Amino acid sequence: MNEIEILLVEDNKGDVLLTLEVFRELMLTNKIKIVKDGEEAILYLNKEKEFETVQTPGLIFLDINLPKINGKEVLHYINSQKHLMHIPVIILTTSSSQLDKDECYKKNATYYIIKPLDVNSLLQGIASLKNYTMSIMSPAKVVD
Repeated sequence: MNEIEILLVEDNKGDVLLTLEVFRELMLTNKIKIVKDGEEAILYLNKEKEFETVQTPGLIFLDINLPKINGKEVLHYINSQKHLMHIPVIILTTSSSQLDKDECYKKNATYYIIKPLDVNSLLQGIASLKNYTMSIMSPAKVVD
């Protein structure tokens, strides 16, 4: 069984670099694919246009404040598609609005993490997910 791929939907290059650094510090070896807006995320998930040969991700990190199609609309789309609704979605955003949190959880977000300004805080937040994500991201290999 192969490790799953992670899709990171993020338009801010600094936040992409910060998130990748956290993944490195957690020693996650999964492939991470990055798209920069909600429209690309939907194209990616549907394997359309330049994404027709991609693997369906096993985990999605999704920002709310995205150009073209916002993250809440992407989350709604994911949960309206039978072939996508099983994928865990972790919201990774600067929004601390309770309304945003509630709306994302109503749309079946797995977790909601507010982006901090430093690597250590983000590392701590994502590390709290490690037990959950490790069972998804690094499946046990079957030995005969």
